[in-house]
Order: sequence, then structure tokens, then C-alpha cells
Amino acid sequence: MNRQTKEARVAEFAQKLKETKAAFLADYRGLNVEQATDLRRKLHDVGIEYRVVKNTLLRLAARDTHAACLDEQLTGPTAVALVKDDPVAPAKALVEFAKANKAFELKAGVLEGKLLSVADITALSDLPSREELLAKMLGSLSAHATNFVGVLAAVPRSLVQVLSAIKDQKDAA
Repeated sequence: MNRQTKEARVAEFAQKLKETKAAFLADYRGLNVEQATDLRRKLHDVGIEYRVVKNTLLRLAARDTHAACLDEQLTGPTAVALVKDDPVAPAKALVEFAKANKAFELKAGVLEGKLLSVADITALSDLPSREELLAKMLGSLSAHATNFVGVLAAVPRSLVQVLSAIKDQKDAA
């Protein structure tokens, strides 16, 4: 790879790092082609870009971004997963893949400038996703409205039942 190609890759990767909320580093040594393809497919399904990069190029690209704290983690073969939106789904996918494939090992991550250890990534993967949290919040909000409507409907229903009982008494007499 010549110098111009390397500079172009560094510039491209620096731009991608600036656009991301989170990035996760992994050691992919020992994965066969089928496993690597499976991982790429799983990450692609949750909207994540997964690439194998040279540590030197990634170090240069990360220099002026929130991912600069990953500098010490860039040793050995490195793959990076770039996250633009919700970081929980990619963290879940990576942790599940690492549990299923002992050859795949998470190294570290960065979330909006904060360095994440493997334990932090695992804890992040245990959180509910943004969609799940929104659904729970919407359910909580709608429960109060439903209860309020039920209370308001009980008054006219009780009145109708009383009037019906009075009518039945008069008909019986």
C-alpha cells in the first residue's frame, strides 16, 4: 500500500470516527472465514460497520477524535466496529458472538470519548435497547390514561345501573 492510499484511508477512517457515537475493538485471531462472515452479517443487520484495520492507520485516524483514548489498546490484530446510533444492540451482538466463539476476544471500546473495558461493554450489552426503553415509557404513560378513562366511565355506568334497577323495581310492582 503506497503513501497516498494510506493517507486516504486515514482521512476516510478519521471522518468515520468523528461521525460515530461508539467504537469497539476486538482481536479476531483464530476466526475462520465462515465465523468472520457470520459476525459481519450479524453486525450489518444491526447497522454496524465492522472492519479489520492496521493499528498504525487507526492510531493516526483516531488522533483528533473521541476515539483517541483507544491508543493503548491498539496492539495485535485489530478489528473495529463503528456505531453511529444506539450502542446497546452492537454491544449485545459482539458479546454474544464472543461467548459463542472463544477465538473472538473483545479488547476495549469507546463511547462518546469514554474508554470502555470489556466489563463495561458487557454491562452495556445487558441494558435494554433504546426501543425497549421507549416502549416501557409509553406503556407507563398510557397506563395512567387508561386508568383515568376507566374511572370516568365508571360514574355514568353506575348511574345507568341504578336507573335500570329502579326501572326493574317499578316494572315488578
